[in-house]
Amino acid sequence: MLVIEQLHKSFPTAQGPLQVLRGIDLTLARGSSLALMGESGSGKSTLLHLVAGLDRADSGRILIDGEPLHGHGETALARWRREGIGLVFQQYNLISSLDVAANLAFQARLAKRHNPQWLAYLAERLGLAALLDRYPEQLSGGQQQRVAIGRALASRPALLLADEPTGSLDEASSDEVLALLLQLVGEAGSSVLMVTHSPRLAARLQHRCVLHQGRVQGS
Repeated sequence: MLVIEQLHKSFPTAQGPLQVLRGIDLTLARGSSLALMGESGSGKSTLLHLVAGLDRADSGRILIDGEPLHGHGETALARWRREGIGLVFQQYNLISSLDVAANLAFQARLAKRHNPQWLAYLAERLGLAALLDRYPEQLSGGQQQRVAIGRALASRPALLLADEPTGSLDEASSDEVLALLLQLVGEAGSSVLMVTHSPRLAARLQHRCVLHQGRVQGS
């Protein structure tokens, strides 16, 4: 469902353009999972932002079900961000003024796919059913990350993009949260592209790819 062809991306600096991605080729089949690995500065997060439609590549193509992501202008990109993807970041990015229930439902309501039964199921599986009336500041880091995962999956997106989703958790919590995320992703029917520094966590996904100096090193 996701095909990346010869993707290049640079950023301007005082010393001239900094090449971050240097001709990336990747394929992600529908319903599969891919761990994106590499040292800091290798372009992992940049690639994730391009797939999310948060930035534009200098050249190359990102195809979603055969259609170019950037071929239909800002309206199509906004629709893709709203309806096509779910985002999970290390920083959680919950809305502090909304309780857990409203945070969970937020993305699904934007995508016009709010399903109370699916949301209740997610809350139960994520251990949040007794916390729905609490606010983010009243939750532990692990609980906040579970809310972020539930929010991302509430709309059953075609693609889940996760950038170090368990990076702020201890090893045991990381393993538990990732296992639960992958189970729920399978039930939602989503594909997963996850950035991680951890070989241990990457091994839990079906496929792995290493970026080195902006190029695919191996898989």
